[in-house]
Amino acid sequence: MGPRNFPFQMSIALKIKNISKSFPGVLANDNIDINIPEATIHAIVGENGAGKSTLMKIIYGMIQPDSGTIEVFNKEQKFNSPKEAINSGIGMVHQHFMLADNLTVLENVVLGLENASLKPINKKKYNDEIESISKKYGMPLDSKITIDDLGVGEKQRVEIIKVLYRGAKILILDEPTAVLVPQEVNELFENLRSLKKEGVTIIFISHKLDEVLEIADGVSVMRGGKHVGTVESSNVSKPDLAEMMIGKSLPKPPKRDTSASKSICLEVKGLNGEVLDSKAPFSDINFKVKKGEILGIAGVEGNGQRELTEAILGVYPIESGQISLNNKDINDLETRTRRSLGVSYIPEDRQSQGLVMDSSLIENAMLGRQTKERYRTKFYNINYKNSKSFSEEIINNYDVRTPGSATLALALSGGNQQKFVVGRELNDEPNLLIASQPTRGIDIGAQALIWEKLRDARDSGLGVLLISADLEELLGLSDRLLVIYEGKIVKELLPKEATPEVLGAYMTGLEQ
Repeated sequence: MGPRNFPFQMSIALKIKNISKSFPGVLANDNIDINIPEATIHAIVGENGAGKSTLMKIIYGMIQPDSGTIEVFNKEQKFNSPKEAINSGIGMVHQHFMLADNLTVLENVVLGLENASLKPINKKKYNDEIESISKKYGMPLDSKITIDDLGVGEKQRVEIIKVLYRGAKILILDEPTAVLVPQEVNELFENLRSLKKEGVTIIFISHKLDEVLEIADGVSVMRGGKHVGTVESSNVSKPDLAEMMIGKSLPKPPKRDTSASKSICLEVKGLNGEVLDSKAPFSDINFKVKKGEILGIAGVEGNGQRELTEAILGVYPIESGQISLNNKDINDLETRTRRSLGVSYIPEDRQSQGLVMDSSLIENAMLGRQTKERYRTKFYNINYKNSKSFSEEIINNYDVRTPGSATLALALSGGNQQKFVVGRELNDEPNLLIASQPTRGIDIGAQALIWEKLRDARDSGLGVLLISADLEELLGLSDRLLVIYEGKIVKELLPKEATPEVLGAYMTGLEQ
């Protein structure tokens, strides 16, 4: 099914006309024309590198277009900064929250406002105004609570209240469900529907097509910097959207019976993390990962899974317990030695933890393994020839779209950066792979390739510890599932026994 015109019969909140933007060697936005009706939820979808982020940054005043215009409520605007966009009624909630965790809800909402300082401020005035907005839009919040004491869904609510408090009538949400469990997604969608009833226009950026079709009135598809078309969500299916986005159907990891061997590649016994801020991030953790098995760990972020993976890697200190790799106690081994024994790691943040962004792919290929013989000459200099060969092997095997191995990591789209990191860790003959959020924030094409590579690695005998917030990914790839809540394993399930709703209930403590 091809794109068709969306019948805009209501007033237009945002009119994007002939917007183009180029960066060196890349045409990010190519003559984009999109109309977004007032008081609707309008989704914008596309692969990584399709131009969505560039377009949103232009609308929000973070960058300026080379050509074209933007009309907000029929008035042409030229934004030189986000402040100017905010003053025109446009607000943006970023995927990674911009909150000060040590401050209260009230302090975060007023932070940065003109004529508002944290000491002294008229707290009653601000509290009454925040409470009024919260009630109006159906998003109750206690303005006195510290951000650090809020759940992920509540933090997102604070971000939305922040932009509404500044008078936003057009709200841009960038991947708003990426870190939410199903119950929190339902709450968010109820909030968005309430906002729409109150006349707010919402631009919804997401890779999750099921959610797009559930919440959006219209969907604009971008591919290769162009606007492919806009469709009504009620008249389009998920395969239709996938075909518009990437030219092929949506991938889905098949559920399968386990073929795990009896050999254990990783065993964690009675593991307790070192106390941090009067509390251990994880306690009494016990599990085994078999060779040829993917063991999935489900949990809302902040429940100890990050510290647990860091403990296995030798980064986070443990109070007690034992970690064994192939029946060898590795408690006292430093991270470099654990890596040399075959522990590979796909970090949750590819940019800050997985790559040196202003270094080439040749240099990034040897990252974390530069002391290995393969990457050293006999005089202990870096062997760039072998690293170049390895980087090109990754590029070819993982369809990393780049001009060449000398390209800087920062020049790649997010999906291609992720494919490079996954390829580096899998192509290095590991004994154990720890994969943390391996497909977060990437498009369905890159996601399909990474799922395939993880399944192939598992089928070849690799043990994989998979930590993910994507419940479809966990259910589709895992042979067994563990749920972590408040630093403890609270449930073990087989994928065939679980649903996203069941997992979400254990992840949020509704089931114990």
